[in-house]
Amino acid sequence: MFSSPLFQQLDVPIVRYIAPYDAMDHGDDARNAAAFIEAAQKAGARVLVAFYHSRHTPMKLPSRSQYIRATRKFIRAFPYVREYQPWNEANRGTVKGQFASPSARTAATYYMALRSICTGCTVTGLDLLDGVDMGPSLRYLRTFQKYAKPAPRIWGLHNYSDTNRNSMERTRAFLRAVRGSVWLTETGGVVKLGSTFPGGRTGQERAAKALRLMFRIADAFPRIKRLYIFQWTGSGPNARFDAGLTNPDGTARPGYRVVRDRIGS
Repeated sequence: MFSSPLFQQLDVPIVRYIAPYDAMDHGDDARNAAAFIEAAQKAGARVLVAFYHSRHTPMKLPSRSQYIRATRKFIRAFPYVREYQPWNEANRGTVKGQFASPSARTAATYYMALRSICTGCTVTGLDLLDGVDMGPSLRYLRTFQKYAKPAPRIWGLHNYSDTNRNSMERTRAFLRAVRGSVWLTETGGVVKLGSTFPGGRTGQERAAKALRLMFRIADAFPRIKRLYIFQWTGSGPNARFDAGLTNPDGTARPGYRVVRDRIGS
């Protein structure tokens, strides 16, 4: 991504990286994180790191002490990274045989633990996935708020359901439920999602339309301070999910041109 002339045209000041919470315990994960973060530094982009489940034991959630030990190693390895998220899409739920997700109370534990060891860092509250039905997400949020002390001043939201269903209602509901700033830590236009959003050229045009709405949503709510578009490189034809701004061969999709026209230099 960082070496792509298309990316360089955008002069992007912020990027996001999802790292296994135990990345520094595994050489491949540690090397991947280092490569991304070092490339971002060279590009002059600030990195927001979101921790996620282990790639090696994805069905096992860490205890508080295990989480602290593992994430502290990451923070010490990259002292120039000062923005973190305790857990990516914490409310996504457990997908049997693939990965486990924390309960709202456990997510609050991770949030408070990360704050305690990364003094001086910016740590967002929940990194919440909106969902077609926002009700379960808001219930998860309320439980998190009950246990997360002190209350976060910055929140993360993935508002794919709004951007891809021509709506602002889920984003508005989230903003009503929290105080402070909101970062759209994953947002964008879905090219393909199973049978819900078929891919191909039609999917690319639909995703471009969603990206236009993404910017309108951010403009409509002053408390939205940042947005992170997911993702840069699109997937192949057999993938279930694809939200790429570019094709697998690196060429631009219609969605890229929407982003370039808005923020490109």
